[in-house]
Amino acid sequence: MASFTKNTVLTRLVASILLLASFSCWTANAQLNPDCAPGGNFDLSVWELQLPIGSTGSPETITSSSLEGCSGFENFDYFFTESGDGALVMKVPGSPASAGCVTTPNSLHCRTELRETNPSSWSPNAATNRMIVELVVTVADDSSRGTVIGQIHIDDSISSKPVCELYYNSDGDISIGVEQTLSGGDEVFTALGNIPIGTVFTYELEYSSGLLKVAINDNFQTLDTFELDAPDSYFKRLGIITKDQVLPDIHVFSVTVQH
Repeated sequence: MASFTKNTVLTRLVASILLLASFSCWTANAQLNPDCAPGGNFDLSVWELQLPIGSTGSPETITSSSLEGCSGFENFDYFFTESGDGALVMKVPGSPASAGCVTTPNSLHCRTELRETNPSSWSPNAATNRMIVELVVTVADDSSRGTVIGQIHIDDSISSKPVCELYYNSDGDISIGVEQTLSGGDEVFTALGNIPIGTVFTYELEYSSGLLKVAINDNFQTLDTFELDAPDSYFKRLGIITKDQVLPDIHVFSVTVQH
């Protein structure tokens, strides 16, 4: 009986190790170090950073190799480590009209965001595609939907549009918009509840086994994807995009990405 128990434990341990090995994770270190750049507290090896500065139509992009490590890239206007708690701080300067920020050819809005690069895209029909983020929004823009704090984007070779965008407004209202078609411009919105400004919460975006799901503090909803037909996608906009003149500000404490 004792032998059976040991074998059972060993089998379960091996299975757990194999399961963890199948995950591609970006997580905070156990103790965030306020003296390190973000790359010293988070594994940024599979992400690139886009900033709201650069030349017209071509925002500055920071590669993963430049982001990595305690002495990695920081910009104290837009992307840096909070001196008190070690959180990753991401900001944008306002709208293009008010701040003169640089945007991409496919957008009219300012953004500071991380884009998944490894993998550069994945199939929503795969068993696991999940991003879990713990954060606090200290300032959100006051447009009706608010600041975009998370997104799943369709592979660039297929469409310039997102699968979905997660919004947080200045009243603490959270909603998600899902595009109905690859051509975009026809998002359908779902209200997800309210988290007061300055309150730490967790969101989860998942597009696995053909199903699009979202959760706020573990309250899950499955969303209709209409005519999208599970296009290859990637996680984007772990960060912020503003559609107003207010200067949004988020602090990120942990992130896990699983494939």
